[in-house]
Amino acid sequence: MAENEWSIRVGTPEDWEIIAEFNQRLAMETEEKELPANVIGPGVQEVLGDRMKGVYYCSEANGEVIGQLMITLEWSDWRNGWFHWIQSVYVRKDWRAKGVFTSLYRHAEAIAREDPEVCGLRLYVERDNSRAQGAYARLGMTRTDYQMFEVEF
Repeated sequence: MAENEWSIRVGTPEDWEIIAEFNQRLAMETEEKELPANVIGPGVQEVLGDRMKGVYYCSEANGEVIGQLMITLEWSDWRNGWFHWIQSVYVRKDWRAKGVFTSLYRHAEAIAREDPEVCGLRLYVERDNSRAQGAYARLGMTRTDYQMFEVEF
């Protein structure tokens, strides 16, 4: 399908169920991790209700959400600007390899480039997810020297 056969819009509170479902599929496909519905559902609703927590962009075709990408913010004192973090990227299997993710990425990139306070885009990717890493590289993103550490509570 051609890129003009879908549109991109900001996610709305009405999208919470499909976004939560896509996040569950993403976690299972990439990490074999199950996200409990009673946690991911309210988490998605929080983002959709508070732009300071993030914003979802949804690709839509024929009235259905077919892909998503979330942006969260991180302030960099070193750069005196905001990094837009790309998270929760998912494209429905029957829409993959058709340009849906590329259009979501380009949409988020254009918004970031328009804002003089944004200093860059970042994302993290599962170490063994070579398919995703290849997609990000084809879009012009480069691997950094950073590794991620965490403590969960």
